[in-house]
Amino acid sequence: MSESRSERALILAPLGRDSQIALMILEEAGFPGLICQHLGHLCDELEQGAGLLVIASEALLGPGLEVLLQLIEQQPAWSDLPIVLLTHHGGPEQTPEARLGAQLGNVTFLERPFHPVTLVSLVTTALRGRRRQYEARDRLIDLSNSEQRLQTILETLEQQVQERTAQLRHNEEALRQSQKMEAVGQLTGGIAHDFNNMLTGIIGSLELLRRRLARGRTEDLDSLIDLGVTSANRAAGLTHRLLAFSRRQSLDSKAVQMNTLVLSMGELLQRSLNESIRLDMQLDDQLWIAEADPNQLESALLNLVLNARDAMPDGGTLVIRTSNQHLDADFTDAYSNLKPGDYVALSVQDTGCGMPEAIVHRAFDPFFTTKPIGQGTGLGLSMIYGFSKQSHGHVTMDSEVNRGTTVNLYLPRFIGEPVSEPVIDTQHMPHAQAGETVLIVEDDPAVRVLVSTVLGELGYAFLEAGDADGALPILQSKRRIDLMVSDVGLPGMNGRQLAEIGRQLRPDLRVLFITGYAEHAAVRGGFLDPGMQMITKPFTFELLTAKVREMIRT
Repeated sequence: MSESRSERALILAPLGRDSQIALMILEEAGFPGLICQHLGHLCDELEQGAGLLVIASEALLGPGLEVLLQLIEQQPAWSDLPIVLLTHHGGPEQTPEARLGAQLGNVTFLERPFHPVTLVSLVTTALRGRRRQYEARDRLIDLSNSEQRLQTILETLEQQVQERTAQLRHNEEALRQSQKMEAVGQLTGGIAHDFNNMLTGIIGSLELLRRRLARGRTEDLDSLIDLGVTSANRAAGLTHRLLAFSRRQSLDSKAVQMNTLVLSMGELLQRSLNESIRLDMQLDDQLWIAEADPNQLESALLNLVLNARDAMPDGGTLVIRTSNQHLDADFTDAYSNLKPGDYVALSVQDTGCGMPEAIVHRAFDPFFTTKPIGQGTGLGLSMIYGFSKQSHGHVTMDSEVNRGTTVNLYLPRFIGEPVSEPVIDTQHMPHAQAGETVLIVEDDPAVRVLVSTVLGELGYAFLEAGDADGALPILQSKRRIDLMVSDVGLPGMNGRQLAEIGRQLRPDLRVLFITGYAEHAAVRGGFLDPGMQMITKPFTFELLTAKVREMIRT
């Protein structure tokens, strides 16, 4: 819009010489103006730009008023077009058409005949206000341009941040990969050292047994057998710790009287400590019942006690404490799998050397250990961490150098009535009754042969299959099957799926699962139906035959 148009006066006074007089006065005062012939002409010119309007009141009665009102209504936010409305003698309140002034907005009334000085004064004031509106418009434009420039800068910064973030993520991934490889190296060194020792014990004892039997020497074989079994059990314990920290072990969660469990381990714990370490048990008399796998809880407690012992080479005090704890949302919200509620806490506190904060932050990391390679795999605390998380609990550690360490294990409070389990006599198991038949489904030939041999020695008839495809025809047949013993991790169809089909064919089929590792069998309560039980590899044949006898006879 040109400057002349932006400040011109559009004049509409169709009767008499008011238009010519007004234009002459304004031009003599130095203001540009234009006479319009009717409202339509005025509206057309207004769209091209104007500083103000000078309109006779009678002109508002002509056609085009709605268009003018619409233009005034659609003004931008910065604009408030000034209008000088020429009224008849007697004032605007006595002129009906002048009442439209309220609809026109920024209106000043000028009674005719008007004095030239009055008109010039009104126009000067109106244009001064109009110029301020233009200044506001220009500032808005400058602000908009600044916002656009700022937006461009922000977009550039955002792109730079994204590029920098991508670079940092790449660096972080590279660091994580490096730490992962370092952790794998630590794991490899620790496990290779431990497993080589265990395999040496197993292979060496078997080799000595073979040599002695070949020479007809049968004396003192029990010590060699015990050596091999001890080494094998140590290897089994190591694999259990590996599964524990990865939260893939098979848990048999149930109601646990934690005080009773701790007291029952008292003698073992005392023997594990040096004479210079005093054991102090502070057990809550009103302790709630916890929900956990008692075997894994025993292992966790023993691990914590051994760590505390190693932290006190010069002696000290070890406190085992139980307590009831309510964890509210302020605490649990920081952990994804932890819910507010009641928990039973087991604390192990020592007065040993303690650890700096940097070590505490990594203490539960898998494979992390401060011991030299070969003296620890770094799986003890990570096993406890995995066990706590898989049990829907939590574990914390507080430590101060030269002051000692406290580890708190939180397990959920058991809700419901505890179910007492029958005690199984594994020492004097009766032989099978005539005709009792077990279907053995196991893909490992060595395990399958050993299971079938030990059941055969007890008088059981047995049927064998290496996978589900081999077992299905047997289940579909008319042969007697009192119990199916199946590995969970079969190739193809797994053992749990096979059991489902088996129960469709034989609704009363009892199933004993044996598993070394099965991800979906990690929590037994959600995996086993009534008439199903599970034992974990490696198992003793006393436990296997006891379970077989128990399930067939119940």
